Amino acid sequence: MQIVFMNRLSKNASSDQELFAQLWIGEEEGVWSLGWKDFSNAEDTVDNVWYEGGSWSEMLCVYRHELAVKMGEGYRPLIEGIFHEEESLPNRNIEHLKLQYYSEQHGNEKIYEELCAWRRGRSSSERKAPYILASNRLLRLLSTFLPHTPEELLQLPGVGEGKATQYGADWLAITAGAGAPREHLFPLSWVHKEIDDESFVSWLYKQKELKYKKQLERLRMRRLLLQGIECGLDMEQLKEECGVSRRDLLEAVEELEKDGYSVEKLIVQELGRMPQNEQEEVWNAYVELGDVFLKPILYKVYGNEFTAPGGLDLYYERLRLIRIRFRREFTDVSAIAANY
Repeated sequence: MQIVFMNRLSKNASSDQELFAQLWIGEEEGVWSLGWKDFSNAEDTVDNVWYEGGSWSEMLCVYRHELAVKMGEGYRPLIEGIFHEEESLPNRNIEHLKLQYYSEQHGNEKIYEELCAWRRGRSSSERKAPYILASNRLLRLLSTFLPHTPEELLQLPGVGEGKATQYGADWLAITAGAGAPREHLFPLSWVHKEIDDESFVSWLYKQKELKYKKQLERLRMRRLLLQGIECGLDMEQLKEECGVSRRDLLEAVEELEKDGYSVEKLIVQELGRMPQNEQEEVWNAYVELGDVFLKPILYKVYGNEFTAPGGLDLYYERLRLIRIRFRREFTDVSAIAANY
């Protein structure tokens, strides 16, 4: 095997002890290998193989995830920039991340739960996904820094004029009316003095670990999905194979199509139980109304009062599958026209 990359890392285990490790990438006849060698025990330096396979993309994803885990544990590299991506962050982003880090360490759980309850109620009344109203991260910031005025509210990352106008009064009724004492006031320039730099850096690598874990899970699901489609599995079988909901599965199928992979085999199988004339009505509705929103298509084909005993999920699923075909044909026609 030919070693194509190697780096040495170290970690301070105590005031008088430093641990060393080696990270390596090798290649032999198109097969990539990735491993970690721990030198903390001089008698046992066996390689821990993290990955072995033919996909450079998957190997790189595993590399970034496992490396973030090790750096979160305190290891630091001899050669910097080993994530092979843009490492530097603008100062403004760093300050925002420090506020997020501090809020995770010092949040007021009672206020946070009140804000979560507000979000659940507002989400239900507005029929919007909770994360559209406010992310968990934003609710943590609100519960930690307890803004009392609109001006203070706007100093929190994630709060713009629109959000402040729409939901600010509700948030301030909880944070300003909580009666909870504030140890520090706005502006929040004091936060960086309260943070231990090494703990903050380890937290940053933990965020990378979570990010790369999601990327790795997505990459592996795509591989399973492509293999399953090729083997003729239907949506329910693919759902079991990939371990995700049908909704998440369908989103992944749409992404595959956008990236140039063929999912027609799955579409043919799933629409086999849908009458042809019904499929044509859906297609014509897309021609007339466009393909951005599904609800107008549903109403156009089935009527405004349409309901189904088992719910509308299956119908929306079919609309999305037909939309994949519709967009594919529209893209192909546009590409042909552009060549003239």
